[in-house]
Amino acid sequence: MAETAELIRYACDQMEANRGYRARMGKDPLVGFDSSNTSVLKPYGVWAVISPFNYPPALTGGPVGAALVAGNTVVIKPASNTVWSPSILVDCLRQAGIPDGVVNFVTGPGSTVGKTIVESKDIGGITFTGSYDVGMGIFHSFAQGDYVRPVILELGGKNPAIVSKHANLDDAAIGIVRSAFGLQGQKCSACSRVFVEAEVHDALVARMVELARTLKVGDPAERDTYMGPVINRAAYEDYQSFTAELKAAGKILTGGEVITEGEYARGYFCQPTIAVEVPLEHRLWKHEMFLPIVMVHAARDLSEAMNLANSTKYGLTAGFYGTEDEVGWFYDHIEAGVVYANRPQGATTGAWPGYQPFGGRKGSGSTGKNSGGLYYLPLYMQEQIRNQVRRF
Repeated sequence: MAETAELIRYACDQMEANRGYRARMGKDPLVGFDSSNTSVLKPYGVWAVISPFNYPPALTGGPVGAALVAGNTVVIKPASNTVWSPSILVDCLRQAGIPDGVVNFVTGPGSTVGKTIVESKDIGGITFTGSYDVGMGIFHSFAQGDYVRPVILELGGKNPAIVSKHANLDDAAIGIVRSAFGLQGQKCSACSRVFVEAEVHDALVARMVELARTLKVGDPAERDTYMGPVINRAAYEDYQSFTAELKAAGKILTGGEVITEGEYARGYFCQPTIAVEVPLEHRLWKHEMFLPIVMVHAARDLSEAMNLANSTKYGLTAGFYGTEDEVGWFYDHIEAGVVYANRPQGATTGAWPGYQPFGGRKGSGSTGKNSGGLYYLPLYMQEQIRNQVRRF
């Protein structure tokens, strides 16, 4: 909820810092006339926000806040698995004085309620956060209206970490493990691929395995728990299917099993999993699993690692561990919207409005502008140029 409030506050700050997005333009050089021009950004009207099950307050509240600050009214449809916390956000907005009809909240399956929203000609724009496949479906469906309308898509990731032979391997291992297994790997920024120079592969993997085995899986309400259950039975079954594939194709060094003993039988608990020696042509190198599974490959050199890192349709986040000179090379060549270097706090994760605005390129996002950043709020508005001529 703290991030949600900060996202809304940042949108307000940006509106004020940009003076309401009204700007005087140049005057036309017309003899005998004063011809002034003003640029004004105006709302689209009704904006729909379709949010995911992970980070439901922030990934609902961020776009809702931006849409409202821009002057739009909003229709919110949260993920069916996580309705409660977005409903609390709506209650907060109403208690804060938002008039009736400005913020509207609907629930139900994407196949019916979501489809109705997307197909409505009354919707001026949509923000969707979720999977690539669903997002692309929304993109195509929304284009069937009478005219082009804006779609802000924040889609998935297959986020790589590249580790140089010159890296601090402790920092790399800690950062990778935190990003791979935090929130059970159920976040679009989770680290799911690691490409490490062969000379230090074994040392890095050994440290990762050591760290992963210390992580407590259990009740997320307990302070020392690092991983809770995955979101639902479908994810639980996906985990079992993916780990079976990885066992057949390569080697799992730790994890790879669901936990069913005692009270764990009452939830969808999965072990943090590290897989190695999986052939590069295997489909899971490019498929977003959205689970606590990370795959590691020993690369010949950094050039091969970079080529592999960029070889998916996704381009959300990426991490690097190495020297200062190597960091500059990484920034210049990686195809991702948020990139981190030498960060033990998380190889590919960590975002905050005004600090690390969050968004992707390629199949990870449609706008190239990151949420919580300098260029995000204007996406919810359309420009009008106002010309007025006066005679002298």
